[in-house]
Amino acid sequence: MGVAGVKLTKSVKQLQVFERHILNDIHAMERMLKDGLFETDVIRIGAEQEFCLVDKYSKPTGKSIEMMEGLDEEFFTTELARFNMEINASPRVFNENCLSDLENEIQNNYNIATKRADKMGIQTILSGIVPTIRKFDFSMENLTPYARYKALCDAINKIRGKHFELRIQGIDELQSRHDSPLLEAANTGFQVHLQIKPEEFVDMYNISQAITGPVLSSATNSPFLFGKRLWKETRIALFTQSVDTRKQTEHNRGVSPRVTFGDNWIKDSILDIYKEDLVKYRVLLNTEINENVFEMLESGKAPKLMALQVHNGTVYRWNRPCYGVGQNGKPHLRIENRVLPAGPTIVDEMANAALWLGLMVGMHKEYGDITKKMEFDDAKSNFLKAATNGLDTKFNWFNHKSVHASDLLLNELIPLAEEGLKNQNVSSTDIKKYMDILKERIDTGKTGSRWMLKSYSKLIKESSKDEVMAAITASTIKNQKTMTPAHKWELADLSDNENWKPSAIRVEEFMTTKIFTVQKDDIIELVSEMMDWQKIRYVVVEDSKGKLVGLVTSRLALRAYMKHHHQKVALPKTVKDIMISKPLTIGPDAKLSEAMEIMTKHQYGCLPVVDDSNNLLGVVTEENFLAISRRLVKRLS
Repeated sequence: MGVAGVKLTKSVKQLQVFERHILNDIHAMERMLKDGLFETDVIRIGAEQEFCLVDKYSKPTGKSIEMMEGLDEEFFTTELARFNMEINASPRVFNENCLSDLENEIQNNYNIATKRADKMGIQTILSGIVPTIRKFDFSMENLTPYARYKALCDAINKIRGKHFELRIQGIDELQSRHDSPLLEAANTGFQVHLQIKPEEFVDMYNISQAITGPVLSSATNSPFLFGKRLWKETRIALFTQSVDTRKQTEHNRGVSPRVTFGDNWIKDSILDIYKEDLVKYRVLLNTEINENVFEMLESGKAPKLMALQVHNGTVYRWNRPCYGVGQNGKPHLRIENRVLPAGPTIVDEMANAALWLGLMVGMHKEYGDITKKMEFDDAKSNFLKAATNGLDTKFNWFNHKSVHASDLLLNELIPLAEEGLKNQNVSSTDIKKYMDILKERIDTGKTGSRWMLKSYSKLIKESSKDEVMAAITASTIKNQKTMTPAHKWELADLSDNENWKPSAIRVEEFMTTKIFTVQKDDIIELVSEMMDWQKIRYVVVEDSKGKLVGLVTSRLALRAYMKHHHQKVALPKTVKDIMISKPLTIGPDAKLSEAMEIMTKHQYGCLPVVDDSNNLLGVVTEENFLAISRRLVKRLS
């Protein structure tokens, strides 16, 4: 969404005009390829660094507009959500000290952003998905107030409808309903660009697809979403689903989502992709087109191909083809790797980038046409397996060989990447620095995701999920300031999060979700046994659709049994005979203090948590508050 003037297509005529512009751009590119007009005498690399803003409690905060007031717009820009920002690095020739120079530029600009954030009383963080991110962070209030972002959200909602289901299965399971594509903003990435010669584009693009899985497996840094342990790189599933515009019938027909790995190797040119994307995906947005591409070509000038770029910007290939015109006025082609997550540190990111860049060159030199070595379906399967399992992946590799991620990387791919970097005359110092980081990371098995998951396993025994996630986030920020690769980090500790404050917690962050429920026609004996077996004092009553209809307490059950025993009153038969039929409830976005006030005022020991449609989400109990009190006392002792 780098084009500022994009807007929603509002009429059939407007759509038709823009479609014609896209076709003209494709025909213009065909002519440029045929006439050899693209830059080929130099190869450049570049990168985009996304990062998040969090408050002193390590929770996302929408302050990007205010941040921009003190930053240089040449290097910094906003993103879809107000809690995200991006650094645009300068393109540089792919040789000599290019990798360390790129790292230094990004690190220096990130330090500038961090200092700006410090003055505002907030923090910056590099994380594929910030562990503390919450559902209500994706309210439209957090949409960056620029027309192009609203146009994108409106266009997606117009096609698929406002509501969609997010479903991701990992160690835990996430199933959640959302009403905004803003959910995509949970993703924070590190995009790497490599300039490609037109005559090499087909082979190089296919190589980028083949190596995506192995490269990702060693770079994962996004294991959490909404407090759930999901994929090692949950960004992949989240991004795919959050901007999926397909209707059910299109799912059934096998139509690809707008976030896509692709369905086949490409065969002829970069135009294979652009043509396929126009055939498969409806035009979402348009912009004013002021250039006549054919007249520009006749005059010897390179057109911007703006219509094609706008449409390309709404189809999210993990390896995205890019067209651009450099400051020298010459057009060029690039491949943008969109798979890599932000973090854990900038030096970790550059090691990931070095692996990808080196492999692109090394693989091409060694194998040329990669499609003769492996099936496309294996490349796609490897990508999904790597996103799910990280370094625990077993890949389907060349000639149908099955190989573990660590063995493939250490024995084959890293040496190939080293040769590729040498072929580009990258300095031996840079090669050793970044390849050593990768080797040590793989030897220890300590990717960013593994560090987070091991920290979680350690801390969840000591505290609740909300404090654990805040501690992991705070520890990440602290460690990033050392600029030490993540495989050398100590596990997170609760003391890392000195600013943890219970009053800042929302109900959904500390409520109990693993609850036991009954229905109103269940027998009283079942409820009593459940309370005894599970050692609980409250059982929520729901209907067959998961909506709250009542609450049974141990006191109510005991009272019924006492009357039956002492007063010889008939024992009620079903739950509906003793339940509280209209219990007080609270929403997931409410603060902890609000829940405490309701429970204290009405002397409730349990407060059901429901959404706007009365769907049961969880409960808040006295035990939740006791757990928080214990942690506070421990902190003060």
